[in-house]
Amino acid sequence: MTLKDLEIGESASILSVGGEGALRQHFLDMGLIPEAEVTMVKLAPMGDPIQLKIHGYELTIRIADAEKIEVSRIDTLTQEKVIRRNKRQIPHPGLGEGGKYHVKADEHPLKDGEKLTFALAGNQNSGKTTFFNRLTGANQHVGNFPGVTVDRKDGVIKGRGDTLVTDLPGIYSMSPYSSEEIVTREFILHEKPKGIINIVDASNIERNLYLTLQLMELDVPMVIALNMMDEVRENGGSILINEMESMLGVPVVPISAAKNEGINEIIEHALHVAKYQERPGRLDFCSADGERGAVHRCIHSILHLIEDHAEKAGIPARFAATKLAEKDALVLEKLNLDSNEKEILAHMILQMEKERGLDCAAAVADMRFHFIQKLCDVTVVKPKESKEHARSRKIDKILTGKYTAIPAFAGIMGIVFWLTFNVIGAFLSDLLDMGITWLTGLTDAALRAMDVNSAVHSLVIDGIFTGVGSVLSFLPIIVTLFFFLSMLEDSGYMARVAFVMDKLLRKIGLSGRSIVPMLIGFGCTVPGVMASRTLSSERDRKMTILLTPFMSCSAKLPIYAFFTAAFFPKQGALVMVLLYFIGIAVGILVALLLKGSVFKGEPVPFVMELPNYRLPGAKNVVQLLWEKAKDFLQRAFTVIFIATIAIWFLQTFDLHFKIVKDSQNSILAFAAGIIAPVFNPLGFGDWRISTALITGFMAKESVVSTLSVLIPSKESLLGLLTPLTAAALLVFCLLYTPCVAAVASIKRELGGKWAVAVVIGQCAIAWLAAFMIHGIGVVFGFS
Repeated sequence: MTLKDLEIGESASILSVGGEGALRQHFLDMGLIPEAEVTMVKLAPMGDPIQLKIHGYELTIRIADAEKIEVSRIDTLTQEKVIRRNKRQIPHPGLGEGGKYHVKADEHPLKDGEKLTFALAGNQNSGKTTFFNRLTGANQHVGNFPGVTVDRKDGVIKGRGDTLVTDLPGIYSMSPYSSEEIVTREFILHEKPKGIINIVDASNIERNLYLTLQLMELDVPMVIALNMMDEVRENGGSILINEMESMLGVPVVPISAAKNEGINEIIEHALHVAKYQERPGRLDFCSADGERGAVHRCIHSILHLIEDHAEKAGIPARFAATKLAEKDALVLEKLNLDSNEKEILAHMILQMEKERGLDCAAAVADMRFHFIQKLCDVTVVKPKESKEHARSRKIDKILTGKYTAIPAFAGIMGIVFWLTFNVIGAFLSDLLDMGITWLTGLTDAALRAMDVNSAVHSLVIDGIFTGVGSVLSFLPIIVTLFFFLSMLEDSGYMARVAFVMDKLLRKIGLSGRSIVPMLIGFGCTVPGVMASRTLSSERDRKMTILLTPFMSCSAKLPIYAFFTAAFFPKQGALVMVLLYFIGIAVGILVALLLKGSVFKGEPVPFVMELPNYRLPGAKNVVQLLWEKAKDFLQRAFTVIFIATIAIWFLQTFDLHFKIVKDSQNSILAFAAGIIAPVFNPLGFGDWRISTALITGFMAKESVVSTLSVLIPSKESLLGLLTPLTAAALLVFCLLYTPCVAAVASIKRELGGKWAVAVVIGQCAIAWLAAFMIHGIGVVFGFS
């Protein structure tokens, strides 16, 4: 039977793992190895993917992949061993002391003043970024979703100017399955940090230690930070730190990054091992006995064969040997072996597979997990089911239930939009608007009292206050939307959305993981595009990036609010929701078109860990809101400020730089009039609308500030547009090219050709959509 045939609640022992290539290697690295015990937890609401429990954590995979894994049912899982402390406890080693396996220190420590560089590495969702913020005082965004860190970030340890810590993307192993794993691997191998700080989730230790063993094989000075120890203790578990340190031969320090516990101790150990270049005391995790002895002999034979090549390539020999035993093509290419050596290597691997009874990748993964099992049997007292997990199970009965998941998702997003646009955001926006109006009146009176030149008066009031002020009043709506999105991400709900929506997204050629970049895109397209780096498939990554701009970003909210207040005051929430759904619908149509043409093929496999629900951290949420508000204010007083002044200048002067009485005679009217005819079929071929759309390319909020300068009164706007042409214009603003910052991020991820294609393609789609809205309205007699 296969894993797919298990009923919910049933357990089985894995017999073999089918498939091939990087995906199969990824499954093995995640712990899906022969003899591992696995339990079926549940099916997604649409029947696919499935959720499994293995090695103490929960993993989701698709049914198509589960069919490739052969299993044998078991009645009960292997009982956890009860560990009793020895009467004679092992003392905790001090700085520079090892246990059973003593650390290897260089005879020549680093010179005083030499910069100590550290790589911060660990599994996804292990608390790396929280720890990084504690170390450096940085304010990186922290989220309860696997893969929040999508790029490397650098920082200096507080109070230590001679250090540099690089927070690397979270990875599960050193196999090149996804782009972030390659980033981490290449950084450690080629930029050669002086030390590694390995963050291990102590509540999920077996899976986390798999990466630890691979990092140790790199032979770089290293310390292990056992994070979330507070959760382990609270749930009745413990880890015998001294015994673990003795068996591994590297410093092990219990910490809680969230509660700021153990941070100073881990810093001391990290600085010491880097300064004195104390490398791991153990690199060999093979068992020389029994059937696993074949793996031991194979790795050591390869080690002797490639030692000189590894030294020339600058790759640690033990790491290279183990990777070659797995048939890692990237390492093989870098070692530059000749044909005879490659033939000998192939024979060694073939002989190992014959003796072990497993293929090479499964045999090496089994070797690591076997050592981890021995280590945990001696040093880990497993906690009872955590409060966090018990709470997550209860919540998931509703949020991922068969009949409740989709309605719950729609309800949650509906509440978010209602509170943002009709209650909290709208109330705060009105308050701020009242404040800006009062300040504008006060400034206007002061300028008149001082008898300031009329041109300067116009610049300050009609240009700066009207333009920038009209955008600033929408800041509360944007911050409110970001608040709710960050709460959902922080809580762990985003990962569930990916789990629930995977089957649906697969119909348009995407993976469930693509839902997260697109949901982030509702806040801002730039981080949404960056979040696509967590997708392991280049095809899925490109498709997700191209679709994310169709998700209406919060910068467009001022445009919607501006036109809705003027033309649809009683249907504000309905118009907002319709615009969001139009964006999603057009994105789906484009996805289907891309799936059948440019991006043929199947979406990336859905392999993801589901984290426990956690209460969002107040500090993290406040910090994120401040960052978004600060970013908005910086744009308001830089890009939008400059654009507003430029618009005021161009619409105040004619081609001879004389002040005009009618803006239709201005430089702006002349320039914008050239492209205005393009919009005539859409019903808004006025030069002022054209100007606003052009400035919107710099920043979407500029559309409102520009119109506020060019069309100062509501009556003028109502005379210029009808409800029908306003609706067509709203759809055009929804769909046309994203802002310069978003285009720049697309160029950085995909290259210049794709960025140009996005700009041209979205403008064409926006024109067609607006034309259809206007045409249908005319046919049915709307005005």
